[in-house]
Amino acid sequence: MSLGRQVLFWISALVAFILFLYVFRTILLPFVAGTILAYLLNPVAGSIEKLGFNRLAATLILLAGFLLIMVFAIALLAPVVSEQIGGFIQNLPGYAMQLQRWLVTTFKDGPVANLIGESLQDIQNSLGSMATNAASWLAAMLASLWSSGQSFISSMALMVLAPVVAFYLLLDWDRMTAKVDGWLPRAHADTIRRLLEEMNIGISGYIRGQVSVCLILGVYYAVGLTVVGLNFSVLIGIIIGLISFIPYVGATVGLLMSVGVGIAQFWPDWPHIGYVIAVFAVGQFMEGNILQPKLVGEHVGLHPVWLMFALVAFGSLFGFVGMLVAVPASAAVGVLTRFALQRYLESPLYRGNGDANGAG
Repeated sequence: MSLGRQVLFWISALVAFILFLYVFRTILLPFVAGTILAYLLNPVAGSIEKLGFNRLAATLILLAGFLLIMVFAIALLAPVVSEQIGGFIQNLPGYAMQLQRWLVTTFKDGPVANLIGESLQDIQNSLGSMATNAASWLAAMLASLWSSGQSFISSMALMVLAPVVAFYLLLDWDRMTAKVDGWLPRAHADTIRRLLEEMNIGISGYIRGQVSVCLILGVYYAVGLTVVGLNFSVLIGIIIGLISFIPYVGATVGLLMSVGVGIAQFWPDWPHIGYVIAVFAVGQFMEGNILQPKLVGEHVGLHPVWLMFALVAFGSLFGFVGMLVAVPASAAVGVLTRFALQRYLESPLYRGNGDANGAG
């Protein structure tokens, strides 16, 4: 196959893959989640096999243990999270009013007030109206999501289908990879295997490391904010843990939520507000200097800006499913791009015909 036909083939495959994701994006979440779960657990299943169990027994043991842990975690956290969501929705308008009073009191004599050029009462009325409207909208949205039948059905499909998909993929993982390997063009099989291995190292290292970071940060912020007495600390910790895979977004959203709730709850008790900020300062130091370098490192080989772009772009196009596949797709594109760049740097097009032929 000529180079032009190879390029056309892979471009066509990429277009077909993107169209597939777009058309079926609303039903793919359980299958993508099950695939990721099988991918994460496959090395553990291999370790269990080395103890003398066959593949079926190893898969059953692994998934049974995983499901028991998930059921225990849900049973432990669901009542607390449900109570805190209800309390957050109920207290949101009052917190919004408290925040606007703090803003007005803090900046009434500063440049902000002079810039606006309005009286204190006008600022209070304006901010109060904005805060009440925003809080009412957010509360209605959260209540709608909480009671939506479609969300319930999607959640049930995710909890039921994802483990089933993971079971069958784990059971047939070795056979599937051997079958795919048999389809590789023989002349390029070694090169393709090397590229796939680089993708696997980057993707697996990043996903496993990032999952560990998200879990550690979620637990740390939930416990730390509970210790300092912040309301809704478990809910905030879970939210931070869930979105910490997006660089800088998890910490920023968590800090704004925590400081906002802290000001509304503790103001004018500045020491307690300082404790909330201190929890985040320690968490950010721990994430940036210990967790990310040790657990994630440079596995994907992508700049954080490009990683954020991929997450936002895939999320915008394909929803939450797109965010799940953004990192693997970006890692694969990164490996292929580096390979293409290496081939270009070794080609006569870059070096010149004389250098390529060994002439001066």
